[in-house]
Amino acid sequence: MQYRLLGKTGLKVSELCLGAMTFGRETSEDDSFRILDHFVENGGNFIDTADVYSRGISEQLVGQWLKGKNRDDYVIATKVRFAMGDGQNDVGLSRKHIIAGVEASLRRLGTDYIDLYQVHAWDPLTPLEETLSTLNDLVRRGLVRYIGASNFRAWQLQKAIHTSRSNGWEAFSCLQPQYNLLCRATEYELLSLCEHEGLGVIPWSPLRGGWLSGKFHRGMSNPPEDTRIAVAEKQGWGESWSKYNNEYTWQVTDALFEVAKQVEKTPAQTAINWLLQRQAVTAPIIGARTLAQLENNLGASGWALSPEQVATLDRASALPVTYPYDEAAEQQQRNGRQ
Repeated sequence: MQYRLLGKTGLKVSELCLGAMTFGRETSEDDSFRILDHFVENGGNFIDTADVYSRGISEQLVGQWLKGKNRDDYVIATKVRFAMGDGQNDVGLSRKHIIAGVEASLRRLGTDYIDLYQVHAWDPLTPLEETLSTLNDLVRRGLVRYIGASNFRAWQLQKAIHTSRSNGWEAFSCLQPQYNLLCRATEYELLSLCEHEGLGVIPWSPLRGGWLSGKFHRGMSNPPEDTRIAVAEKQGWGESWSKYNNEYTWQVTDALFEVAKQVEKTPAQTAINWLLQRQAVTAPIIGARTLAQLENNLGASGWALSPEQVATLDRASALPVTYPYDEAAEQQQRNGRQ
């Protein structure tokens, strides 16, 4: 596995990041440890979790796995923002909740520091200065090495960057957005903003919850019962069958199967490799409920789609755009002519 620098930092991370959201929810403790071991054996050093994943259980499992290992060999990322209790201050990005959150995460992870501490989403109730100054203090205290954001819109991210810069505070090193062949609106502004400001991009859900795994194809009338999509439909999750059972999805999966056959790789490997070749992307976050799923996903590295194959996937997954994102507006900005 190759290694890349995270944004403008000197931090080297594996080009695939292991997402631990399933740990303690869909994946048992033993299977979680096996997945972590296999990821590391294949060169991975970048592991992403969050306090809210199974209300802390995911962090606990990562922490138990870390015991007895050389902590500095791994880049551990976690997040804060969402509710961890029923109290009025058990949610959000206030100074109170962030400090309580980082202290609890450190206990669960069994470590003295967090490599990458990310705000899980925007908080409209807390002044941005309060959030960013608190994160800056955590870095200065040595509890956190780098900070990042997840699920921000472009204006929110730019405002945060400007606020940190104006005050001389530690700035975000990366963004964790949803980005995959079925979610390309991330390209409208977020990716170009990250490139311009030097932020790494670590996309979550590179297979859109399983839609790009190869298990779903045109002509299906419902999802197999043993898939995440079937669970998503019952739970009302974003990747539900009723939301994605449409012509656009089947157009994308048709192209994905076509290209996967050409390169003799699985659809999942092909979809992740497409992400690996996006200029702004540092490390897609691969989640796995089973060791077999992880093994499949790891096969996305070590090779590259041809420009023609990338173009095939680009065309199939292209979203209709209007001003100010269309080509005419782009040309206007490039050459100054109407």
